[in-house]
Amino acid sequence: MLKLTRIVFVLLLVISSNAFLLAQDAENQAAEMQAWKDYMAPGSMHNMLASQVGDWKTISRYWMDQSAEPMTYEGSAKTEMILDGRYQKTNHSAEVMGMPMEGISLMGFDNLTQEFTAIWIDNLGTGTAVAKGKFDKKSNSIIMNGTMVDPMAKGEVNVKEIMKIIDDNHWVFEMYLNYEGKDVKSMEIEFVR
Repeated sequence: MLKLTRIVFVLLLVISSNAFLLAQDAENQAAEMQAWKDYMAPGSMHNMLASQVGDWKTISRYWMDQSAEPMTYEGSAKTEMILDGRYQKTNHSAEVMGMPMEGISLMGFDNLTQEFTAIWIDNLGTGTAVAKGKFDKKSNSIIMNGTMVDPMAKGEVNVKEIMKIIDDNHWVFEMYLNYEGKDVKSMEIEFVR
């Protein structure tokens, strides 16, 4: 009888240990699922990107020489949200130096890192510009740093990009190239709808 009691006691101990481990595993799985749900859910920064959805008139200014007036071009942009409101995609078109320019920008906000990531590609080159940064409430701007290939510099250069949100129908994109440790404004695009 004592031997049977010991066996029953050991079995109950094993069963209760397994039940405890299963409960802990279920709690861990629930916490992991909640972390993914929080990570994937569009939030206020995604809503800010979504406020730019629509058709825009663009006025681009390019500085090839800082002591000279910029070259100015008019164009258009169409902004939409993709992947269920998680990313902003904008198709740009203009005529630049007598050539038709088409570009695509993608921008997203990472809920975990609390950073924006911007990607730019166009038909005036074969490189990809990538920048990351944060929203600055004081200036109502997204300020990002990254790199792009500059064929005149024969390699990658550091860039600073600033998206200044003026109001619902007006915002400005500025790009600065870093040469010898100094930021030099190379481009500005004004968006108006």
